[in-house]
Amino acid sequence: MTPFGAHIRELRAKRGVTLKQMADELEVSSAYLSALEHGKRGQPSIMLVRQICAYFQIFWDEAEALERLAEMSHPRIVVDTSGLTPKATLVANLLADRIRSLDEPTIDRLLDVLNR
Repeated sequence: MTPFGAHIRELRAKRGVTLKQMADELEVSSAYLSALEHGKRGQPSIMLVRQICAYFQIFWDEAEALERLAEMSHPRIVVDTSGLTPKATLVANLLADRIRSLDEPTIDRLLDVLNR
């Protein structure tokens, strides 16, 4: 599941909206919306993100935050390390190789370092 998908699922749960109800209102298939929530589809279009904001009546800062979250929620990432140091390439490769085996506390520590 992507951060965007988890947030959309949380919004639906808080407001008591089913996936089918939301999909019908947004005029997308419930299969697509489910795949988006579960990270089985790529980033949503900016237009869909804005439709979702309108649907949940999300405005201003919260809408911008949701757009940024969508941008950071592509389930298949390519990291281009050309022109970077060998250490940077090593970090990218180690992360790609080991991401599935990292536990939540380790991921939290990595996020802390990256967000500084």
